[in-house]
Amino acid sequence: MLDAPKPAADGRSTRWESHRARRRAEVIEAAVAAIEADGLDVGVKQIAGRVGVPRSVVYRHFKDRADLDEQIRQHVVELLMVRLAPTLRPGGTVMEAIRRAIGTYLEWVERHPRLHAFLGKGMSRAAGASPAVVGTKTAIAVDVGHLFAAVLRRHRVADDLASSIAFGLVGFVDATVNHWLADRDRTLTAAELAALLSRSIWHVLDGNLRALGIELDPDTPVADLLDASTNG
Repeated sequence: MLDAPKPAADGRSTRWESHRARRRAEVIEAAVAAIEADGLDVGVKQIAGRVGVPRSVVYRHFKDRADLDEQIRQHVVELLMVRLAPTLRPGGTVMEAIRRAIGTYLEWVERHPRLHAFLGKGMSRAAGASPAVVGTKTAIAVDVGHLFAAVLRRHRVADDLASSIAFGLVGFVDATVNHWLADRDRTLTAAELAALLSRSIWHVLDGNLRALGIELDPDTPVADLLDASTNG
């Protein structure tokens, strides 16, 4: 027996869903602009004013303020990753790759300090952890771990430590940048912080590799490591 044909999508329903998606995007973009202009504690009324709608219309498109904030964080993460993601599949030497990734991240943070702070808003409470932020940090650590694992495999060493070191480095960078931003009396420039982080990351990698009997020149092209791992 043939299955009954599925009813065609109602045109009005499709148009309404499209309208809702556009409106949600407008609200989120307006919220990002409001945060950059006015700080982390912008109200829904301010966001609605930028869109040109009553506050009630904003809540019509989100479950509550927590849902709106999470959607904002998701969008901010996407903006960050547009800049950062290409550096996680790096070219150049090992040291150049580290410097490029750190430099790109700090450049974005300097340009968007309030958006960066918004990502961490409420993250000190375990129950308030943002899936968008946690998921992005995890994805970055996984990518970094894959690169480090490639080096270990090239030297025929078990890559068990790669993931732990990668997650540790991501946490180190995150905590250091957060501390730097929060220090109103800081004297360290962004360039100096980038140099400190890049140097520290290299020393962590180099120290752990040497403990495993591996000596890696920081001027080794990353492509050589990945090709050797792939072909070996």
